[in-house]
Amino acid sequence: MTTETSTAPPTPVDVLVVGGGAAGLSAATVLARSRRDVVVLDTGAPRNAPADGVHAFVGHDGVPPLELLARGRAELASYGRRIVEVEAVGARLDGDRVVVEGADGSAWAARHLVVTSGAVDELPDVPGLREQWGRGVVHCPYCHGWEVRDRRVVVLATTPAAVHQAGLFGQLTEHLTVLVHDPSALDATARQRLGALGVEVVEGPATAVVECDGVLTGVETPAGVVRADAVAVASVVEARSAVLDALGVPLVDLEMFGRVAARHVALDPMGRTSVPRVWAAGNVAEPMSQVVMAAAAGTRVGAMVNAELVAEDQERRLAG
Repeated sequence: MTTETSTAPPTPVDVLVVGGGAAGLSAATVLARSRRDVVVLDTGAPRNAPADGVHAFVGHDGVPPLELLARGRAELASYGRRIVEVEAVGARLDGDRVVVEGADGSAWAARHLVVTSGAVDELPDVPGLREQWGRGVVHCPYCHGWEVRDRRVVVLATTPAAVHQAGLFGQLTEHLTVLVHDPSALDATARQRLGALGVEVVEGPATAVVECDGVLTGVETPAGVVRADAVAVASVVEARSAVLDALGVPLVDLEMFGRVAARHVALDPMGRTSVPRVWAAGNVAEPMSQVVMAAAAGTRVGAMVNAELVAEDQERRLAG
């Protein structure tokens, strides 16, 4: 399915969805099936685009991320709804409407806004790490672990989360090494725990990720190259929050293992933000969610927004 250019309609739509990933497409499809006028604004750059396939999503295991989204777009189009290729860069409340601003100067108005703009992964500053992200460099054992089973995996210890990550990947391979990139990441207790697990600990820091013909082969340190088929690293997940920031929706820190692991928007159980008429779903709100979880969250929020619209319509009719 091809996306449209950003020509905004003259009248407000029922719902705008900012972000066309699993959460956004799921929310939009639920709304479309309820005969709501919904428009998705998207740039076509999902967080998981570098990965070879989506996993742990029943019925879709191994499907490439962009193929999964193409299917979702086609399904939404079958209900006569639109996906518009434009970056949403701002938003404001205008009475009982939300107005979203596009990078091209366009403006889109809706009764309700669902933000599913996702998140970005901030990585340690090691040359080659970003280039291998989603392929030779991974972070989630449930997304990529099976694919590196029984292979040489190096856990790059940049935070105390490395011990947790080593335990998870140690379930999948005996060829596991923890490379200490930041000495403060492992205290004496952590090192003792790794020793008890039989995990080799190598002092760093990492100076570069080594590859051959695009395939990761190791991690360079001042003492030499640690051979590896994959590197596991803990990213910091940062919500894509331009639209939320413009509306004054605050982000909160998610702390894990004594560090800030993510920044995301806080929601009520139905998916509402702290600003009226503004909802969210997916990694922008749940940074550790896999694709299937984001899709489920989008489905839930789509249903909740439709219920809110039904209530508003009823009140309007009763008021005459």
